[in-house]
Amino acid sequence: MVPAFIALVGFVTMSLWNWLVPSLFAGPLITFWQALGLLVLSRILIGFPKGGGERGWSRKKRMWKEKMQAKMEHLSPEEKEKMKDAFSRCMSGPWGRKAQKDEQE
Repeated sequence: MVPAFIALVGFVTMSLWNWLVPSLFAGPLITFWQALGLLVLSRILIGFPKGGGERGWSRKKRMWKEKMQAKMEHLSPEEKEKMKDAFSRCMSGPWGRKAQKDEQE
């Protein structure tokens, strides 16, 4: 089953490359083996999936959220409100422009 899947992915990669790259970028046509080589190279550059549940951004997001919750536990209610206001200004629009306009009105 695994060799069939690898062959299918290689064939799809080769077909997509040979369909798009020559017409869009005047690039060369590639063979099946070159397509498999591109797949291996992309996995080396991007990284191989790690075992387990959480990966990449979801893990970082969870860790950041836990860190912020730990910081927020030690703040007074006034400090919490001040931090929430700062986040809302930061996150509403490019560089807080929308929040700044609302405050001026």
